[in-house]
Amino acid sequence: MIQYKAPLRDINFLINDVFDYQKHYQNIPGGEEATPDMVDAIIGEAARFSEEVLSPLYQVGDEGCKFEDGKVTTPPGFKEAYQQYMEGGWQGMSAPVEYGGQGLPLSLGVIKSELIGTANWVWGMYPGLSLGAMNTIYLHGTEEQKQTFLVPLTEGHWTGTMCLTEPQCGTDLGQVKTKAEPNPDGSYNITGTKIFISSGEHDFTDNIVHIVLARLPDAPAGTKGISLFIVPKLNVNEDGSNGDANNVTCGSIEHKMGIHGSSTCVMNFDGSKGFLIGPENKGLHCMFTFMNTARLGTSIQGIGAAELSFQGALPYAKERRSMRSLSGKKSPDKVADALIVHPDVRRMLLTQKAIAEGGRAMLYYAATLADKMMASHAAGDMEAYEDWDDKLGFLTPIMKAGLTELGYEAANHGVQVYGGHGFIKEWGMEQIIRDTQIAKLYEGTTGVQALDLLGRKILLGRLKSFNEFREVVSAFIKSHENKKEMKPFIRRLKRAMLAWRIDTYRIAFKANKDRDMVGSASVDYLMYSCYVVMAFFWAKMADAAMTNINAGKDVDFHKAKIQTAEFYYDRILPRYKAHGKMMLKDPKTLMQMDEDHFIIS
Repeated sequence: MIQYKAPLRDINFLINDVFDYQKHYQNIPGGEEATPDMVDAIIGEAARFSEEVLSPLYQVGDEGCKFEDGKVTTPPGFKEAYQQYMEGGWQGMSAPVEYGGQGLPLSLGVIKSELIGTANWVWGMYPGLSLGAMNTIYLHGTEEQKQTFLVPLTEGHWTGTMCLTEPQCGTDLGQVKTKAEPNPDGSYNITGTKIFISSGEHDFTDNIVHIVLARLPDAPAGTKGISLFIVPKLNVNEDGSNGDANNVTCGSIEHKMGIHGSSTCVMNFDGSKGFLIGPENKGLHCMFTFMNTARLGTSIQGIGAAELSFQGALPYAKERRSMRSLSGKKSPDKVADALIVHPDVRRMLLTQKAIAEGGRAMLYYAATLADKMMASHAAGDMEAYEDWDDKLGFLTPIMKAGLTELGYEAANHGVQVYGGHGFIKEWGMEQIIRDTQIAKLYEGTTGVQALDLLGRKILLGRLKSFNEFREVVSAFIKSHENKKEMKPFIRRLKRAMLAWRIDTYRIAFKANKDRDMVGSASVDYLMYSCYVVMAFFWAKMADAAMTNINAGKDVDFHKAKIQTAEFYYDRILPRYKAHGKMMLKDPKTLMQMDEDHFIIS
């Protein structure tokens, strides 16, 4: 069994030495409460809960949920763990005080979510879906809706979902058929079927708040005619208590490749009472609040898969003995040398380490952007809110798709380190692969995220957010290019950034002549971008580590950090060049074959 250990030294290194969260918190609402002592206490307690309560339930959860007569029973211990979570006030940590939250910065909530998600991603999906529902209601709901639904969600007494997908449509939400018929009292009757609804039914709480996409009777066709509704499982009485059933039923749960402990439901709405949230026919815009939150959260699964698989593989590589080192015996008194002496095993371990720590840095930086975005909204400065949203939105597909692809790679390395034992269920390594596969699919597949990045953020956005991020990296390069110790990193980062810029313009030029160029290049472009972006954060971490070494602080830890950065630049960053060559190829070889020739012969 893998026993998760929270990487507290690495977390503290990032928030204190790389990103200076304390300085950042001085400029956002609620930040004054996030004192160093408060931050340490919160992270420490979240680590304890993750290590002692959630981690032991990870492999237990692989037993799966049980479904009977429309009711879902979660795996043993899951419900009790949620009770502890709710009583600890964890759900509302970063929610507004006026709606039952603690008002702490969103970035602290991201750290909490990472700890929980790495220890037990499957369990963490239940409260994780609620966070997206909470953000959607907070940003787009009326005051009455916030008091009715947001408060119990914040307190954890209720949970939330997002209901998008239907049997006839997945990513193409323009095909949504669920109907919303208006009632005289201002509510709506929601009728339709949604599939693949995570946490759609469970035994954690009595009431579940569903955020549902549906169409009004006179709605235009396609995505322009979708509205968003709040539909509770149980109606809500005037005093806020749970009322009678709202004709929301779970028809079945899916039997899946992984995440067995997460209930993935078919949800049926049969004239269920719902409440419009946001303007009519603007539901997709409002839902993107939910989806961007979910996509940022999904990137945590990629980081968590790399971290957990590394934590499982490392002790095995140190203890398991096989063959002798090519450069001579390392343990002559033993029957064989440990796996970790072999270069290829080290390649896999260092790849896992570089992905986990590089991804964590990307996540914590993105969390500061989210802090600023929410602070602007709280201040009523919608122009600044949109600006920070654009900056975060540029990184979102890179992180969601790039980090989940890399996390899946890291999980596979973990099984490889174990060899045949990695394929055996009791070790827990193969479960990480099965559980992580879904992260590349939900909230939009890698291909969908890539189209969002290249098609929407780059081409339709006329490179605005791309250039803004480039300016951040350029400022770092200029301030460090004369620092002797940093020159090996800065030289290669500068070269990669220049190539990224030139190749982005090349793609834009080619796409103007052939629109298929966008689809053929997009996934390679996204991975290219991910490797270059992560290189920037590894340079920042190397710089902070050098500063700490010069100050005599925790020299071994920071030396290992620099050595991991060197490995990343030597062995992983060069991948962007291959992606660059592939993405610039004419789409002809993809598109020239007649579809009738796609046959099994």
